[in-house]
Amino acid sequence: MSETVNEETVDESAGDEEVFFYRVQFREGGQQSTAVATIAGLLAGTAVMVQTDHGLEPAHIARYSATCGCKGQKRQASFSIIRPATDEEREKFRGLAEGETHAFKVCSKLIETHQLSMNLVRVERFFNGSKMIFYFTADSRVDFRGLVKDLVQEFRTRVEMRQVGVRHETKMIGGIGTCGRELCCSSFIQNFDSVSIKMAKEQDLPLNPTKISGVCNRLLCCLTYEYETYRKQRKNMPKAGKKIRIGNEDYLVKRQIPLQDLIIAENSAGEEVALTKRDWKAFLPVKKEVVDKKREKKGGE
Repeated sequence: MSETVNEETVDESAGDEEVFFYRVQFREGGQQSTAVATIAGLLAGTAVMVQTDHGLEPAHIARYSATCGCKGQKRQASFSIIRPATDEEREKFRGLAEGETHAFKVCSKLIETHQLSMNLVRVERFFNGSKMIFYFTADSRVDFRGLVKDLVQEFRTRVEMRQVGVRHETKMIGGIGTCGRELCCSSFIQNFDSVSIKMAKEQDLPLNPTKISGVCNRLLCCLTYEYETYRKQRKNMPKAGKKIRIGNEDYLVKRQIPLQDLIIAENSAGEEVALTKRDWKAFLPVKKEVVDKKREKKGGE
């Protein structure tokens, strides 16, 4: 089951029926998503039928997701739990993962047979058997028409080949990040945000690619988490390279330390000092014209 979801806002206070939130998994070891239900007391491991954009899909309850405790607060749910799965559906669900593993092996062999320059990442089969999606990565466009024809003959269902980028590949495969935790993309991120080197600069991080790149060899997704906080903190702070006057003393700002509201500045004696927000919040910028006039006056003397 693809993790592409459309989140809907659910009002816990709306209507007479009480709603409950659960974390569900469509495949063992896969990403957990939040699902809403009107059924209380669903235990971890319970197989349920979940409404998706292409029909009902089975999933396991990972855990109960406690409410925020704020009355009238709205929450986000990616899916809706319709009902517990029947015995027949549970049996079919158990064989679904095995069928996808088999399809992966068959497709891998066919890729070798057709000598295609592509790397198969994952196979998903709809629970109703109406469609199979084969996710792959490739450096360029691939003519897979022959491959699709063979797959259709093998599985007797609709086949879709979907090319994904390296970030989506890592999301599907999963892994452990440099922080020692499960990768954000495979644990909770639903949609990728744009990440730029500017975000690393704003947070004073080393611009060494090995330090700010993830398993996918792209910039770390977590660079976006604190970027706005740093940007807002820096907004009202004097910028590096700027000359400011505090009282009767002139300073040259060397760098900012946003999370501590500190700036490191050089005074007229050439010494570096740390100025707190109390010091610099009422600073006056030293205008260029004033600096130029002082230089002219010294030159005339």
